[in-house]
Amino acid sequence: MDCVRIEQPGRAACVVTARSEAETERFGQALARVVGPGMTLGLVGPLGAGKTRLTRALVEALEVDPDDVGSPTFVLIREYAGVYPIYHFDTYRLKSPDEFAALGTSDYFRDDALCIVEWADRVRDQLPDATIWLEIEPLDLESRRFTLSASPEFVTRLCADLSRRDN
Repeated sequence: MDCVRIEQPGRAACVVTARSEAETERFGQALARVVGPGMTLGLVGPLGAGKTRLTRALVEALEVDPDDVGSPTFVLIREYAGVYPIYHFDTYRLKSPDEFAALGTSDYFRDDALCIVEWADRVRDQLPDATIWLEIEPLDLESRRFTLSASPEFVTRLCADLSRRDN
């Protein structure tokens, strides 16, 4: 997997193409090695893009039983106990960002927990300013293009991790 870096004012981005389910899982594991408590990951992509699949790979690498991970579409918030607390939100069924706020979600954005928000673009104004944005574009049945936007330091760590693992 290549990590193509793109510089942006005050932020950086990288584009990663996964050509199989196994590569998507490796990308999720790489994310797990560079995310941490106090971070929010905003996932954006169409139905079937692989948001929950990527989340499963990421949280499994953080010692969460993968059988516990499912789409929170009907639950809205799932809580996982891994190496630190992980909160997994799905805003697909919400009618407005105000509904997201009414769930008490601001209480989850803490320094000791990782938050993962599916359909994050629907509640953009309710998320922390430093949210790591990850757009997922299906290319075919198994291939995905991931475009991640975050701080330059985060992108550097992610690209370095992917590069080390590919060599």
